Amino acid sequence: MDTPGNHLKLAFRALSHKNFRLFVSGQSLSLVGTWIQQVAVTWLVYRLTNSAFMLGIVGFSGQLPLFVIAPFAGVLADKSNRHKLLLYTQSLALLQALILSILVFTEAIQIWQLIVLSVILGIINAFDMPTRQTFVIDMIDNKKEDLGNAIAFNSSMVNAARLVGPSVAGILIATVGEGWCFLINAISFFAVVISLLKMKVEPLTLKPRESKVLKQLSMLKRRG
Repeated sequence: MDTPGNHLKLAFRALSHKNFRLFVSGQSLSLVGTWIQQVAVTWLVYRLTNSAFMLGIVGFSGQLPLFVIAPFAGVLADKSNRHKLLLYTQSLALLQALILSILVFTEAIQIWQLIVLSVILGIINAFDMPTRQTFVIDMIDNKKEDLGNAIAFNSSMVNAARLVGPSVAGILIATVGEGWCFLINAISFFAVVISLLKMKVEPLTLKPRESKVLKQLSMLKRRG
């Protein structure tokens, strides 16, 4: 018999997996922090330069590595231990946000530093995004029944952060300034790192492959 309770249980059934539950608890905070930082960077660039052109430069510098590196990073995520790779990318993103907050708090921030740090974050994200998306598969034991629900839940979490993050960023910028936005984002990454460290993930068994990264990419292009 269908009841509201049963529908609710089915909607959240992916959370019955401990690893995925840990991932959601950490990642939901981190995604909000990421959007807080993104809005704060935009505001900081315009405050420092009063230039729409520089806004575009900083935005472009963060997106270019994604465009160039993401195809190679996707192949790497397929062949590597995604759990360890996520620990590296999330730790590096934490360090990037922390450096940004220190530069703002000490009033040493300059536009060239923002560009360099945006490029660094873009490189980190190029490896983090495909790894994070495919890591969902590793966290779900009962893939046939629960994987679809986990993917949908992950997408909902990303969209919710996109709504909450900018709103919180506006309040923080108006009350305490951009530096606190970056520091809060750095702190939010601790939640992800801790949740990843608490996970018990089966070691990834890699099948030997003769093809190299460039060969795999060329095969994907031919299929497309």
